[in-house]
Amino acid sequence: MGAVYVTSHPDLMVPWAAPAIRAFCERAVARGVRRVVRRVVLLSGRGEPAAAVSERVVRASGAEWTVLRASWFFQNFSEDFLLGLVLDGEIALPAGEVAEPFVDADEVTEVAVVALTTDALAGRTVELTSPRLLTFAGVAAEISSATGRDVHYRPVSARELVRLATASDEAAVLAELFTRVLDGRNSAVTADVARVLGRPARDFADYARAAAGAWAR
Repeated sequence: MGAVYVTSHPDLMVPWAAPAIRAFCERAVARGVRRVVRRVVLLSGRGEPAAAVSERVVRASGAEWTVLRASWFFQNFSEDFLLGLVLDGEIALPAGEVAEPFVDADEVTEVAVVALTTDALAGRTVELTSPRLLTFAGVAAEISSATGRDVHYRPVSARELVRLATASDEAAVLAELFTRVLDGRNSAVTADVARVLGRPARDFADYARAAAGAWAR
């Protein structure tokens, strides 16, 4: 291996993420990262103070590094924890009217490939967003337009999110994310996807039309 890609589920903000990443990096360096695996690429989240701890671990690992700070994925609505809400026709989340520059996870993958296989992003922290800010109500409107279904957004409290969720362990993490991160701090777009890939980042409306089959119930 020439490089390793590091992610943490469900998020870098959980307390065990940074110690686990530190242990991994220490073992990798001890077993020859500088000679064999010379680069660590970390998937991080924008505006997450707890994730910054893991970012510092990777930067101090002794290997070359790249940090990819991604916005919330488009695919969260069609493949992951928000799919059930969309299928039910109501996206109930504690997000208020905050706008987020959601990003296509496939494009995050493409940027990661560049980071892993070339020197173009060595020693850099890259902020990955789509070209447009959307509120969760705006996301619901785009999905409705793409599918012809009535999908709407309902703001709820973080406590209600935990109560409504079926996976309470991840719900607690989500509630923490919504409370700490969705406060407007990430309500700005970047051009990093376009700079790395040489083309404009994908817009959520285009993704919604392509993914409409996932919401066809």
